[in-house]
Amino acid sequence: MRNFDPTPLFRASVGFDQIADLMDRMLAAEPAQSGYPPYNIEKTDENAYRISVAVAGFSADDLTVEVKENALVLTARKSEEDTGRTYLHRGIATRAFERRFHLADHVKVNGATHVDGMLHIDLVREIPEALKPRRIEIASAPPAGKLVEASAA
Repeated sequence: MRNFDPTPLFRASVGFDQIADLMDRMLAAEPAQSGYPPYNIEKTDENAYRISVAVAGFSADDLTVEVKENALVLTARKSEEDTGRTYLHRGIATRAFERRFHLADHVKVNGATHVDGMLHIDLVREIPEALKPRRIEIASAPPAGKLVEASAA
């Protein structure tokens, strides 16, 4: 299903190449990606987000959260368990996983907490002052005669 043509979007916009690249990556991705572990992404404020991942059975030491090239990478590797345990039923999945989240420009990881089998990763969008909207004053052009006098002097 690669029938989406972004050409009309580019007629009236400048600098959105990254969006086209992101869409191309998403459309080319494997459609049967694993749903493990389950997660939520919520917007907690105008410029704040939280990713909550269900990581039952993993301790904080088993989890790694890294930011690499505008991607948040969450990995889990279960440490060696006590081999003396005998399970009659083992329904809590503790298989290793890696989950990637692509981050927009200027989105930074603010922190991570592990509480009650949930890993919460807080994100914040910090727009630099240079990129915030600013008002441009419009100056009046001097009358044509004054412009000539100024250049003759």
